[in-house]
Amino acid sequence: MSLKIFSAPVVVEEDPLDLMDEIDALKKEKDATILAHFYVDGEIQDIADFAGDSLKLARDATRVTTSTIVFAGVHFMGESAKIMNPKKRVLMPDLLAGCSLADSCPPAQLAAFQAQLRAQGRDFQTVAYINTSAAVKSLCDWIVTSGNAREIIDRVPKDKEILFVPDQHLGRYLVEITGRKMILWPGSCMVHEIFSIQDLIHAKKNNPRSIVIAHPECPQNILEISDVVGGTEKMRQYVMALKEPTTFLVATEAAMIHPLTKAAPQHTYLPVPGIMASSGETCACNRCPHMARNTLHKVRDCLRDGRPEIEWKDYFQQARAVLDKSLLQ
Repeated sequence: MSLKIFSAPVVVEEDPLDLMDEIDALKKEKDATILAHFYVDGEIQDIADFAGDSLKLARDATRVTTSTIVFAGVHFMGESAKIMNPKKRVLMPDLLAGCSLADSCPPAQLAAFQAQLRAQGRDFQTVAYINTSAAVKSLCDWIVTSGNAREIIDRVPKDKEILFVPDQHLGRYLVEITGRKMILWPGSCMVHEIFSIQDLIHAKKNNPRSIVIAHPECPQNILEISDVVGGTEKMRQYVMALKEPTTFLVATEAAMIHPLTKAAPQHTYLPVPGIMASSGETCACNRCPHMARNTLHKVRDCLRDGRPEIEWKDYFQQARAVLDKSLLQ
């Protein structure tokens, strides 16, 4: 009897600089524009034509003149780009790049809850964080990002109740700063949920003149001891405004340190540790596993192959009307 010997496939490591050059050439060849969220790896942000938070990128997507958009982010962001550009081809490096917040609010469950509230005679408008699927957006009255949430809440008529979905932590923060009562959906972000309050307190003691900047998706106990609370663009503007070298403790996705360093390199940025669910130990593990699915290789491959692509769905039209009045008007 002869034995067959199988060898493992050889993985060829490609030089990131070569990949960047190839991506640059493919952008011209394929008439494409790359949009990248602040939470993807810094090397992808560096080769993008537009990098930013959800609000900025939603607006940037409407200004793209090429026939193809490559969105390095997560699925709901690619959907939003397609919704705002129905005639353009929208590609994503990895369609499996999802979002724990979007997953926490399935459209069927939201529709059932809305029907239940209406049956109770409740007069409300539904405000959704942009971290939701297009199907959920089509069921809502308003869409907010962390950058425009307060402005949109102020536009909801005072005689209406507000159903806020899906992020309970952002919703609770908005209740505090706007004074509007809200019905909060019990969703949360897997990244912002894991910050260690003990390690943050310890880091503050070790860096007595440091400034804590936190995303409003963080739980209340983190926000209570933070100096600055805001979305990623507010963080970036804040550090740029301070000229004196400062140490910042950053309570958001760790990739955000890249655009902060680019914007204000005079400062020191330390990620607030998270807690590993498997062991309870703390680590610098506050990376979104979905954002991390975006790589230079996948950006190159989707440009080269023209897939995977976000396909138009019927309910995108209703979602477009809501996105347009919320983000563009």
